[in-house]
Amino acid sequence: MSNADARTPASVTDLAGRGVLLIGATSGIGRACALAYGARGARVCIAGLGVAEGQAVLDETLRAGAADAAFMEVDVRQEQSIQAVIELATSRFGRLDIAVNNAGVETPLGPIHEATNAQFDQVMSVNVRGMWLSLKHEIRYMLAHGGGSIVNTASTSGVTGIAGIALYTASKHAVVGLTKAAALELAQSRIRVNAVAPGPVRTGFLLRMLDGKVPVDQITGLVPMARIAEPAEIAESIVWLSSDAAAYVTGHTLIIDGGLTAA
Repeated sequence: MSNADARTPASVTDLAGRGVLLIGATSGIGRACALAYGARGARVCIAGLGVAEGQAVLDETLRAGAADAAFMEVDVRQEQSIQAVIELATSRFGRLDIAVNNAGVETPLGPIHEATNAQFDQVMSVNVRGMWLSLKHEIRYMLAHGGGSIVNTASTSGVTGIAGIALYTASKHAVVGLTKAAALELAQSRIRVNAVAPGPVRTGFLLRMLDGKVPVDQITGLVPMARIAEPAEIAESIVWLSSDAAAYVTGHTLIIDGGLTAA
């Protein structure tokens, strides 16, 4: 390798002053991401449902060390809502370097033939339409302003089949597909698009999905590492994927599941 071709490895902690938009960040993995970016001195825009929850995460993010932070309540099903939060982030921070699309809803456990039209419409409107709308406007901004990095939250159900949550599984396969297609389209545009595929994570989302029908201990027993993940562990992987330390990574879905899908 010639000196001209040499690359100095970037630090995953080198995010001071970066403009970061987190969609779906008022709890769980999204909240953990806000704290992780804040601790690295980024400027963090928190978007999601729940004003009280969002304000609490905003305060925590500033205490963690964020250079600046803002919050807006956002419904990802509404295009104008996505446009508004991108306008907030870019006008306040002057830049949008990183976007994390983490908004999602669960579906009830049950066989596919008992799922309802309403359940289908709900999960697809948030997990697929909401993801697409977020990507659409983030990409438009980044194309016009020199590039950036996008990370989408999929799931291990997006890389394998999981009985009992067919609609959710379909929605997360769509996230993986959108990620791959966008990455290929943008590979020469200085925009990287990746996804994470978490296994079970200790969040309210998991408890709502299990709904008392399956004990958490039973899920833990399926994981080779014999534990479920903490939100901060997923957040750290997201931070890495979005950072310059992963500058040659695009179109990838990073599985973070304690070995669950390795067999």
